[in-house]
Amino acid sequence: MLKKLAIVLAAFIALPFIVALFVKTDYSVERSVVIDKSLPQVFNYVRLLKNQDNFSKWAQMDPGMDKTYRGIDGTPGFVSAWSSENPDVGVGEQEIIAIEEGKRIDYELRFISPFESVSPAYMTTEALGSSQTKVAWGFSGHMDYPMNLLFLFMDFETIIGNDLQIGLDNLKVVVEK
Repeated sequence: MLKKLAIVLAAFIALPFIVALFVKTDYSVERSVVIDKSLPQVFNYVRLLKNQDNFSKWAQMDPGMDKTYRGIDGTPGFVSAWSSENPDVGVGEQEIIAIEEGKRIDYELRFISPFESVSPAYMTTEALGSSQTKVAWGFSGHMDYPMNLLFLFMDFETIIGNDLQIGLDNLKVVVEK
């Protein structure tokens, strides 16, 4: 009887690890908004990382967080770092990796606390006419095995996508003023 109980217990413990072998480890999400301003006006605003404080949901979760900056904003190599006691904000930094003038800005997000990870992100702009610009904001992430089991219980794409959309909707209001 003890042997059967040990086998059942071992199978119960092993099952999540086996399931995790078949669960994805990567995710990516993109959301967009149309802003009633010209592409140069919109791009020149979003290229400045400091401006994210005016529209990003994450920046607005703790307006009193400590922020530091290194480099020249709006250029590759510029780093915006944050530190917050709020566990939903945590500690990390974001660096502008590349800029394709008028089209795309690539970032690297480095989360330090409450968990460590490095994730790429980007913003793109596309003229839809002389006075309308489509802005897309994207983010990718990775969860190592067996932590990827969280994907079965949490829809990261929807959660992060909703946060991106809130930021983009805020951006639209700010830039259209």
